[in-house]
Amino acid sequence: MVEFITQNFVPLMFAGLFVFLLSGIPVAFGLAATGLLFGFIGMEAGLFGANLFQALPQRVFGIMQNDTLLAIPFFTFMGIILERSGMAEDLLETVGQVFGPLRGGLAVAVILVGALLAATTGVVAAAVISMGLISLPIMLRYGYNRTIATGTITASGTLAQAIPPSLVLIVLADQLGRSVGDMYSGALIPGLLLVGLYLAFVVVVAIVKPSWVPALPAEARIYREANGSSGHLSLLALLALCGAAGWAWSRMHQSIINPLIDRQLPAPGDEILIMSMTVASLLALALALLNKGLRIGLLSRLTEQVTFVLIPPLVLIFLVLGTIFLGIATPTEGGAMGALGALIMALGRRRINGKLLIQALDNTSRLSVFVLFILIGSTVFSFTFNAADGHIWVEHLFDNMPGGALGFLIVVNVLVFILGMFIDFFEIAFIVIPILAPVADKILPELLPPGTPPEMTLVWFGVVIAMNLQTSFLTPPFGFALFYLRSVAAKKDYKDRITGETIPAVTTTQIYKGSIAFIVLQVVMVAAVISFPTLVTGGIEKTVTIDADKALEQLQMREEAEEEKPEPTMPGAPGYDTGSAAPSSPAEPDKEDPMKGLLESMKEDQKKK
Repeated sequence: MVEFITQNFVPLMFAGLFVFLLSGIPVAFGLAATGLLFGFIGMEAGLFGANLFQALPQRVFGIMQNDTLLAIPFFTFMGIILERSGMAEDLLETVGQVFGPLRGGLAVAVILVGALLAATTGVVAAAVISMGLISLPIMLRYGYNRTIATGTITASGTLAQAIPPSLVLIVLADQLGRSVGDMYSGALIPGLLLVGLYLAFVVVVAIVKPSWVPALPAEARIYREANGSSGHLSLLALLALCGAAGWAWSRMHQSIINPLIDRQLPAPGDEILIMSMTVASLLALALALLNKGLRIGLLSRLTEQVTFVLIPPLVLIFLVLGTIFLGIATPTEGGAMGALGALIMALGRRRINGKLLIQALDNTSRLSVFVLFILIGSTVFSFTFNAADGHIWVEHLFDNMPGGALGFLIVVNVLVFILGMFIDFFEIAFIVIPILAPVADKILPELLPPGTPPEMTLVWFGVVIAMNLQTSFLTPPFGFALFYLRSVAAKKDYKDRITGETIPAVTTTQIYKGSIAFIVLQVVMVAAVISFPTLVTGGIEKTVTIDADKALEQLQMREEAEEEKPEPTMPGAPGYDTGSAAPSSPAEPDKEDPMKGLLESMKEDQKKK
């Protein structure tokens, strides 16, 4: 029996975890129980020493001191404050009025607002519930196809997983041992491309099946000028002016920013994009305030409404992400600044009170504790797993896999996709990723373009997994976005308060069918990120790294070469060459080389990581 346990310890450990999870106990406690139980079994079987768990308290204490995870409560608090202060309602109403006159305009508005909510709230539940309560009744009122309406809402809500500042990107960065800033930079372009893919799908539907996505009727357009015009011309003029200002900044960005932060390398593309949009947004807000304050009347009602509703959250997003990409602030500091900005915006709207603040703090605390408990449980599990050389066992599973590194990546994504149908993305990130990360770091570099820094491997891998985890919110039977929409969609027929017509209830089947097309689009995006790694690695600033071992070795070789030089002899002594140059000055007393000390310190730090 003991021999069977020692030969099959890792598979038995996985089976034990599966049993604990099926028993219904919380995942965090199931992970910790599996790790502790099999740790004691391994001690009894002679696999581990009696001091196996001696370092475990220090490891748990290290989790509580992890500065990276502080970003989670900050960004969560920022999102809850913005969502509870009515930002989603204002955005949906305003953006819906802008695109409503076009076929598919309401769906476009939902996708764009979903992207904005993703970049501010970072929480799928808040985005899906807000848009389900506000947009779904309007879309049904004006005859939208139900599968398109429900699918657009659920898919747009899941953008919170892929667009920074996403909570899943913070967790993946921590588990993969990479910078959150790099993960944000890598995910920005794929996230925006996914938004573009959603928009392209709506455009195709509007062309092929225009009756499925009708335009908003004239009587539903509330922002009109005295002469009856819609005000879109004024909005386009302001957009063109601010776009020109943003483009001008993009041409000057490097010459302005690099001297300020003492940077020699070219500015990354994502940084230029964020800062250019920040400049354009601030200019639009300044012009709108000037127009309103001086009553110039150059901007239409629609333009002013769009500016005052859309620009403040945009500026907040750009400032938070911009300071992170510039390196001025860490993600934790950026999150703190975002939380403060959200409070200021809510106060400015006069939509915050003591009750709302307490609710936001309570929900933030609950989510933060939830994440920490799962992380502690997964640490206990991985403690025993790594002690049993489980990572080597996992690596051997993929040794003879067809397709090599690409085959490994495909199998991992299929596994994550299937797991996403049943368990939460936090649990996948804390259980699966630490097991697969060492294998990915070893075999995936060959898929990256030549010259890509090795540390970019896990950043690319993390973004691929994040894009895949996004589908977990849409895949039956336990797609959380589907449940969120089901909770707020009409379960019975009801009479519309505007038209007075009876609107049939939204069925669960319609919600599930609506997600299928968007799941396909997300899988296409995952395939694109796998096929074109530069979508992730191209926007990340390349830094010059020093190999401490190599540098220290070169320094020691130089010292040895200097020691082998012959000592200078006194005049008249045997071997003194009268034709040679004057002897050098007497050797100074040995002094410690500060560079050598620095390199040795760097080497010790690398060993600790």
